[in-house]
Amino acid sequence: MSSALEKALNLIELMVQRPAGASVSEIAELAQQPVSGVHRSLKMLEELGYVRQIDQGKHYALTIKLSSLGLSYLGNLGINDVTQPLLDKLAEQTEELVRLSILDGDNLVWVGVSQGTKSGLKYDPSSEQGQIAHLASSASGLAFLASMSDEAAMARVMQQGIEREGEGSQAPVTVATLLEALHETRSRGYSRNRNSFLEGMAAMARVIVDPISGEPFGTVSIAGPSVRLTDARMDQFEQLLQQTAKELSDASRASNYFKSIGR
Repeated sequence: MSSALEKALNLIELMVQRPAGASVSEIAELAQQPVSGVHRSLKMLEELGYVRQIDQGKHYALTIKLSSLGLSYLGNLGINDVTQPLLDKLAEQTEELVRLSILDGDNLVWVGVSQGTKSGLKYDPSSEQGQIAHLASSASGLAFLASMSDEAAMARVMQQGIEREGEGSQAPVTVATLLEALHETRSRGYSRNRNSFLEGMAAMARVIVDPISGEPFGTVSIAGPSVRLTDARMDQFEQLLQQTAKELSDASRASNYFKSIGR
């Protein structure tokens, strides 16, 4: 990868977290790049239609071109066509947030969501869609890590980082506490956490496996405010989560995405 391309892609990734826009100096500080170089990269991205100037040129923001390409790509793969009805059904049954993550290389990426809560307290993860799940602190990550050996799981975690900015007070921050969580997950058959990925949020997740090879390729999770998604409610949802994971496994055979990677 060329240096110019790498720097431009880095800017795009940073600007995803700044939907309202940011100044050149702010972007340069976040990217740890010289202001002059960032300005050149932004001008190039502007010419290509990926960023635009706002506030009379004081700030730069992403255009919808990137998101349009992403939605078009997902649509052509057929992931949402086969998974969305199943996510919607589980969200309606639990009245909580349901999410789908898919393994993309070494990363677990959130690609599907359905909100079952129509009113009152709810968790809105819109900014996280399309993002890489943090393995150590998210229920999806724990479920995925628990499907492999301790050694393989810790190698994945150390590559990504065991801690993340903004995580909750009960997130695993040591190898010992993470291994304990993984052993509990394997014993239970699915992951649970509370005040881990975010303070005040609880979640449970189960891996989705390939119906032929049995290898995990994603997770399905239920998340909500911890005051509402109690252990007792998670007990009630266990069979629903297991059934949905099985249905998603079976449905994966109809998606162009899984066909393209040999599943």
